[in-house]
Amino acid sequence: MEENTVQTVKAAKRSFVGLVTSDKMDKTIVVTISSKKMDRLYKKYVTRSKKYMAHDENNDAHIGDTVRIVECRPLSKDKCWRLAEIIERAK
Repeated sequence: MEENTVQTVKAAKRSFVGLVTSDKMDKTIVVTISSKKMDRLYKKYVTRSKKYMAHDENNDAHIGDTVRIVECRPLSKDKCWRLAEIIERAK
């Protein structure tokens, strides 16, 4: 008898680089991701930003740091991202 082997392919986890805008919560940071999109009608670039809550286990990141966040399982109602690395510290 031959068994059918099913291979599941994991999708690559999304990651973003952004700026920490809040670190007031315990083990949580708020990261703002900015991107430029061209407006369809006026053909001008518009800056769009979105805030993500990310898990910071050791409270390493602080306001002004540039960080990389990676998608993970839901950790709470709003948190489904975790801190991967701190790229640059605030001056």
